[in-house]
Amino acid sequence: MIEKDTIKLLRECDAGVKMGVESIDEVIEYVKDDRLKELLEVCRREHTKLAHEIQTLLDKYQDDGKDPNPIAKGMSWMKTNVKLILHESDHTIADLMTDGCNMGVKSLNRYMNQYRAADEVSKDIAKRLVNLEEKLAVDIRGYL
Repeated sequence: MIEKDTIKLLRECDAGVKMGVESIDEVIEYVKDDRLKELLEVCRREHTKLAHEIQTLLDKYQDDGKDPNPIAKGMSWMKTNVKLILHESDHTIADLMTDGCNMGVKSLNRYMNQYRAADEVSKDIAKRLVNLEEKLAVDIRGYL
């Protein structure tokens, strides 16, 4: 049970990290404010570090991980591009990223509750990912 829940939690973290990096990549070229750009770049680097940790653990369990849900990914892409076409601004980017962070935090907390038997290392990764998402949402509030 522990190994099964551990793998499932790691897969969800893997999908979440990938979604976070892809979301930042989608908007970063539109950012005008240097401070906002730096906040997003730091967050992307931290997500990438976690992605490597997650992949190392998934390799240990001989698991390929998980890509973000294609429907969620498509909806996110569409929402981002429509909003940026209509109103390209740092405010719009902060709004989109805050929504994404909130969705990530909600999902990860649900998965941590669902996979309670996961090992402590995997739970720690999930908690660190939640903290990254929460921190970014707080850091970019000034742009809303």
